[in-house]
Amino acid sequence: MSRHIVVVGGGAMGSSAAWHLAARGVRVTLFEQFTPGHDRGSSHGSSRIFRLAYPDPFYVTLAARSLPLWRRLEEETGRPLLNLTGAVDHGPAPVTTALHDALTALGRPSQLLAPAQAAERWPGLRADTSALFHPEAGRLHADDAVTAFQQAARQHGARIRHGVKVTRLAVRGERAEVVTDGEEAVIADGVVVAAGGWTPGRLAGLVTGMPRMRITQEQPAHFPAADALDWPSFIHHGGAGLPPGTAVYGLGSTDGVKAGFHGVGPLVDPDHRDRTIDATALGYLRQYATRWLPGVDPTAPAATTCLYTTTPDEDFVIDRQGPLTVLAGFSGHGFKFASLVGALAADLVGGAPGLGRFALGRTVQAGPGRITPAGPGRPAPRSTNGDPR
Repeated sequence: MSRHIVVVGGGAMGSSAAWHLAARGVRVTLFEQFTPGHDRGSSHGSSRIFRLAYPDPFYVTLAARSLPLWRRLEEETGRPLLNLTGAVDHGPAPVTTALHDALTALGRPSQLLAPAQAAERWPGLRADTSALFHPEAGRLHADDAVTAFQQAARQHGARIRHGVKVTRLAVRGERAEVVTDGEEAVIADGVVVAAGGWTPGRLAGLVTGMPRMRITQEQPAHFPAADALDWPSFIHHGGAGLPPGTAVYGLGSTDGVKAGFHGVGPLVDPDHRDRTIDATALGYLRQYATRWLPGVDPTAPAATTCLYTTTPDEDFVIDRQGPLTVLAGFSGHGFKFASLVGALAADLVGGAPGLGRFALGRTVQAGPGRITPAGPGRPAPRSTNGDPR
């Protein structure tokens, strides 16, 4: 009989892990505490950015590896998920030049543009100081991607169980015990924990070296735009027209042009958060859209909330200790890698070594500090590895 692996968490990462494990002949059970299509975590909605542009070749390479896996998922499920519209990065010239250099070094196409050239090509978007266009970028449909991962997992024999909350994990020698809220106890050969903002609580006392996780409630918004589906994804890097260390992300979607500040929300408990829209934060975003997004209606944003779970260095956790495989800290720039993260998890479950960059127990260097808001239009996003959301 094949090994039995339990996956805890049915968001993008856990569902991808279930797909890859089941495709390799592993017997898989996935437990997700909420109903299908829920909006309580980090994987819901109509849009996430896909892009290869990072100043760090490590992430460029990972993103390039994820691209054919997204296409494979589309083929297996018959669901269109990834639309390559291209992407525009703009802000200080050293930032866009670093992105261009990293892409060029790895043979990926990109083009440096002056703000006037960018405005001529994308009149709905006002560029700041310098711009970079890279065509291997666009948008993923988040809800459809999670559905597709689970569909593909089922097609390979996985059991997907929604509405089942895992309340306790325990290591039993080389195996693990999973206990649910219905007092069901399952002994498995291994457990993949991919529970987003709930992961630290689920793993308390069970693994060592977990980086400190910062769990916040973020508030992006969709702005009406008649041509929203034609928009490239975009990143506005701080240091010129924005305060240093800030970042704004955006992309077109079926719900309009999505835009948001990166990692500025309040710390929350994922089980007890108030999802009420923050009017002040929304006002900052409207002011940003008025100045920098002339192609949208800044007066009618539709705001939403989501959980962000990040490490201090914004590198992920993808590692195994004993029978427990941990997938954590993906918010801000992780969704694009979901098709690959599941494969990396399956490798770990199979006994392969992990990537040191994502190891438990690694030395974690905190990223640049926050900037205190100094009035309207000056929220305090953190800097990023190159791709918020």
